[in-house]
Amino acid sequence: MKLRKFFWPIVGSAAVVFSIWLLYHELRGVSLEEMTTSFARISLHSWLLAILSTFVAYGALAGYDNIALKYLNRKVPWLFITIGSFTTYAISHNVGASVLSGAVVRYRAYGSKGLTMAEVGVLVAFCSFTFAIGVLFLTGLVLVIEPEIVDRFVDILPTDFSRGTGYLLLALIGLYVAGSLLKLRPLNIRGFQLSYPSPSIVARQLVIGPIEIIGAAGIVYFALPDAGNPGYLVILGIFLISFSVALLSHAPGGLGVLELVFVHALSEMDPADVIAALVVFRLLYLIIPFVIAIVVILAFEHSRLGQD
Repeated sequence: MKLRKFFWPIVGSAAVVFSIWLLYHELRGVSLEEMTTSFARISLHSWLLAILSTFVAYGALAGYDNIALKYLNRKVPWLFITIGSFTTYAISHNVGASVLSGAVVRYRAYGSKGLTMAEVGVLVAFCSFTFAIGVLFLTGLVLVIEPEIVDRFVDILPTDFSRGTGYLLLALIGLYVAGSLLKLRPLNIRGFQLSYPSPSIVARQLVIGPIEIIGAAGIVYFALPDAGNPGYLVILGIFLISFSVALLSHAPGGLGVLELVFVHALSEMDPADVIAALVVFRLLYLIIPFVIAIVVILAFEHSRLGQD
């Protein structure tokens, strides 16, 4: 039991150390002065667009919880959902092991609104599934439209294979939609009934999931300079891969992992410019929301002192 408790933190920490070591070898020729200069070159216009992308991403994340609550047929005030979702993701994105950390925050928040532990568990799983749907859908589209993107990571797979993988991912999404339209039977797990989402909920998932990822990738895209920039679609594809790898690594905030994948995939760009763009991403998507989330949690817990 004790080993299980420390397993993922150890895995995440090891991923951070290994990624930073690899990143160091990628950036040996880049000085701190060059990175600072690249960061200073980011225009006010780019900052504003990156900030707007952050609002889009976190607004969509609130939609994750809203869809899950509709699935559970639970009514919670939209302002509470928005604040709760923002806090949950701001914490889990930085802490690592996002499903576990997100579940703890959500249970504390939604438990105060009458949701049971089982319902919160379904909510967490449903939100994670909505994210996965968004990743599969967008990855499929990117591979179909821009199959050459895999050449940035491996050079042994033919373009047709990449496009075929994209069609396969889109077909999986199509099967999920078909299951909703066919109204498959609910699944009973220890007395708890798990029903297939209705077409309206599935449609929301297919909109909200991609929007969140599109917004998050937009932060990096707008912070990158025009020189050598391969375009938004390529940046989106690289972001999908890097963010997925970061989640699988359980590295807190994907530290080192995001940077390593991006620097490797954008080899045609100045590494200092890539790192500067990722600093903007970390600042807007991770650090500032994390600080705000801590304040929100402290305020919430203080308000609950007299009620628990």
